[in-house]
Amino acid sequence: AYWSLANLKTVPFTDGQVTAMRAALEQPDLGDDDRLHLHYALGRALEVAGDYQESFRHYAKGARIRRGQLRYSADETHAAVQRAKAVFTAAFFARRAGQGCGDPAPIFVLGLPRSGSTLLEQILASHSQVEGTMELPDLAILARETGGGTAAEAYPACLDELSPDTFAALGRNYIERTSHQRKLGRAFFIDKMPNNWVHIGLIKLILPQAKIIDARRNPMAACFSAFKQHFARGQNFSYDLTELGRYYRDYVDLTAHFDATVPAAIHRVIYEDMVEHTEREIRALLAYCGLPFEAACLSFHETRRAVRTASSEQVRRPIFREGIDHWRHYEAWLGELKEALLF
Repeated sequence: AYWSLANLKTVPFTDGQVTAMRAALEQPDLGDDDRLHLHYALGRALEVAGDYQESFRHYAKGARIRRGQLRYSADETHAAVQRAKAVFTAAFFARRAGQGCGDPAPIFVLGLPRSGSTLLEQILASHSQVEGTMELPDLAILARETGGGTAAEAYPACLDELSPDTFAALGRNYIERTSHQRKLGRAFFIDKMPNNWVHIGLIKLILPQAKIIDARRNPMAACFSAFKQHFARGQNFSYDLTELGRYYRDYVDLTAHFDATVPAAIHRVIYEDMVEHTEREIRALLAYCGLPFEAACLSFHETRRAVRTASSEQVRRPIFREGIDHWRHYEAWLGELKEALLF
């Protein structure tokens, strides 16, 4: 319950609540799940209070517990990126030009979590032709199914053996799988699964008319924001500073590869630019999506819709710049992240 309050990002804790959380952590029989949630909640409470050193200590303790519960290999992520770069060459796409499902409805917003993707979704979902859905798992499921349940190393090389009809069928399959998420009858919909950056090549093969938006933020800001966030599921790389830095490097490496092999396929939105030049960036975003400008996209915080991510309350406020350099309060304890991020 304390973590749920902390996760709103808008609820200040009282001194009495902080004392109660500290006391709860002293219980010797406290389970790991309760303990890690209390650490994250205390991290947030102390962050708001300006006690950054103690705040970091609690975030790190919570992350250490959570990391011990998860299976993740930075080496496997790096190997997957190298396999994708080897398969998805310019020649590979040239041989398959005109294939896939031509439905232009999907708009994929991807990147590192906590990099402004929910903000972009809220802006786009404020447009009369676009529906926001949620972080959809369907593309990753399709990728696993396409590999036929074989070893991870078989994907994406297995795509080289598929026929044009199969690519089109896979695209239609994705559209059908996600159709139940579309309630408003709008022409376009958003899939905001950040981890879909791993599957950009698959998107271009099976849904060549889909739009791909890369939500990017200063690497130190993005990675630390992810580190201090306890995710419900799916972001197993985010609980260790070195693994976070390596993950960010792999993400940048693969998206740069697609910038070179499929030029102009990805529209990149830099969070800091969106904060400083909001209307300019929104107009460019809508133009990339082939959408006319609508003023409602500027007042996105007034749009009434369900938001199911850690930024749910933040996107109900106008854009604010306070968070851009907030990570610097913690810079003294982020040496491992800095070292891992060295490009």
